[in-house]
Amino acid sequence: MSEQSSQAKQDPAVKLRWSEKLGYAAGDMASCLYFGIFMNFLAIFYTDVFGLSPAVLGTMLLFTRTWDWINDPIMGAIADRTKSSMGKFRPWLLWMIGPYMVLGVLTFTTFDLSPNMKIVYAFVTYTLLMMVYTAINVPYGALMGVMTARSDQRTVLASFRFVGANTGIFTVTLLLPFLVLTLGRGNTQLGYSFAMMVLALMAGALFFITFITSKERIRPLDFKRPSLRKEMKDLLRNGPWLVIIAISIMTVFAQALRATSTMHYFTYVAGREDWGIQLLLYNSVAAVIAVLLSKWIVSGVGCKKRAYIMLNLMFAALLVWFYFIPLDNFPLMIVNQIMIAFVAAPMMPLFWSMIADTADYGVVKFGHRSTGVIFSAGTASQKLGWTIGPAIAMFILGGVGYVANVEQTPATQQTLRLLMSLFPAVFAVLTAFITYFYKIDRKMELELEESMRKMGCKN
Repeated sequence: MSEQSSQAKQDPAVKLRWSEKLGYAAGDMASCLYFGIFMNFLAIFYTDVFGLSPAVLGTMLLFTRTWDWINDPIMGAIADRTKSSMGKFRPWLLWMIGPYMVLGVLTFTTFDLSPNMKIVYAFVTYTLLMMVYTAINVPYGALMGVMTARSDQRTVLASFRFVGANTGIFTVTLLLPFLVLTLGRGNTQLGYSFAMMVLALMAGALFFITFITSKERIRPLDFKRPSLRKEMKDLLRNGPWLVIIAISIMTVFAQALRATSTMHYFTYVAGREDWGIQLLLYNSVAAVIAVLLSKWIVSGVGCKKRAYIMLNLMFAALLVWFYFIPLDNFPLMIVNQIMIAFVAAPMMPLFWSMIADTADYGVVKFGHRSTGVIFSAGTASQKLGWTIGPAIAMFILGGVGYVANVEQTPATQQTLRLLMSLFPAVFAVLTAFITYFYKIDRKMELELEESMRKMGCKN
């Protein structure tokens, strides 16, 4: 019996096994071995190690990541139309492992080039890396939507996913500085290249684990798919999806402003780069614990929508508090960051569980499933936040006179303080406001589940 026919007989509304949950978590750990670098170390690598100015880096991020999030729905549509005995989404994990590893190393390798050729090299390698990241990460995200039809199991799966994500971020935050120092032996540029070889091998192995442990249970019926234009038109009529995309952009934008500035803040404002590494490590550990509590947070509050609003308002309050913490009071910064992790980390598993619900809403309302397109658009929205946030942070720093590896002016230091606190707090409040208009509450979740059962969970 083929793998496809075997899977087709499985119950879509299934309770997932531990092997599937842990295997799925391995995929986001693999992603975040890279994403943790993008989030916490990319800016300082390009400005202080590779040698780009903040203005050039901001332009590069804006260009490459704009194409990157535009590319996501295209990849989602390709994945939706993939026909393979391995499924629609699983084979992409296998096909993209090699390019993912190679481009990860090349992007963080510094060659002795002229200033203009350095810019070209950075643009090309980073753009190609993000395209491959899309080609493996979009199918990985969409896989959650076809592993089970149960909303509660998707929340659990999303929680495991972000345990993997934060484990990946913790691992790379701990390992990268050590590997750069140890393998580079004083040569930071060489250290980054060797460190990425180690991390790329780890990421490839983790993606392979996800591939062999996952199953696609929700299979489409044999009917002619609507055109991509029709799918996009229906997507724009999916009200809950439109709201969740806006929520995603705002959430990631607020977090990206802060994450991009963290190492610069501790290096040039607090004067303790090692504090920045420690803060990120504490954050990753707390985040792993926090995402495990996501299901209980939703259960205690009553619905995902209400939980998301409350988490964003608490996030904003904690960011405001950070602004007033004295620069020499690192223990209080740690307490603040742990509390931030406990309110910020559950937002991502909640988001992915909510976007899976919008996919079911689309099935019920429009009569066809566009899982890849919907999930890829979700990924694109997050990348849009990670496009605008870091680019704006770099443009702002360039505008106030940031120069790498020298003492910063009072204006630059004050700007870094604002980027770490009050600026992202404003957008957290706006996110809470937008979430109010998301209409899938617990009652509608149950109605969607019932409708999906009647439809056979196959459309």
